[in-house]
Amino acid sequence: MTNHRIVSREEWQAAREGLLRREREHTRMGDELAQERRELPWVRVEKEYRFDTDEGTRTLAELFDGRSQLLVYHFMFGPSYAAGCVTCSSMADGFNGLLPHLRARDVTMLLVSRAPLERLQAYKQRMGWSIPWASSAESDFDSDFGLSVREQLGALLDEPPPIVRHLAGAAGTDVAGYVSEGPASSAFVLDDGAVYHTYSTHARGVEFLMGYYPILDRAARGRDEGESPQGWIRRHDEY
Repeated sequence: MTNHRIVSREEWQAAREGLLRREREHTRMGDELAQERRELPWVRVEKEYRFDTDEGTRTLAELFDGRSQLLVYHFMFGPSYAAGCVTCSSMADGFNGLLPHLRARDVTMLLVSRAPLERLQAYKQRMGWSIPWASSAESDFDSDFGLSVREQLGALLDEPPPIVRHLAGAAGTDVAGYVSEGPASSAFVLDDGAVYHTYSTHARGVEFLMGYYPILDRAARGRDEGESPQGWIRRHDEY
């Protein structure tokens, strides 16, 4: 028998209307934060980064693929990984269908990882993804932008929680190898031939790319993760 509070339809409607007011406030705040992101100052990228791609070696400017905006997801697939991070993989599952819509808004989106390109290509084929994926193995692009979080993650080596050991094992590496990477998203703009860094976020800041979480948040039991956030996540061919 449920121990959740049970009420009449009228009582539920009153509670729902109270929550709706807060949801609307949350939506307005989200709009304000989006505007503040757009108003952040830009930093010109002076360093000449090079990436291994399916089309050969490309510069950061060439990754824009003829568009003026670039969104990079720093996918956790380090040199010691045998497979991509499980959580990152669950996020990338939702990217393919979004690409045409983003491109229609002058935005190129792609993945960047430090593993060699051939390993990324094999994993991409296994997962059935079409999103472009570049290897930054020969550059310090990740540490310069999305993955400064490594220093914070390094503290996990002292006493790694079970979820970190689980995720490391799922990626086929040890804890040290796993936490040498970090999930992050970075945005760039190409203006008059120059590349500018406009935004980055990491850790829980990348939840906007986890399409299943907003859906679960509206289900009766929510995320229902207990004390092990993301411990339930598997690659889509492993459930």
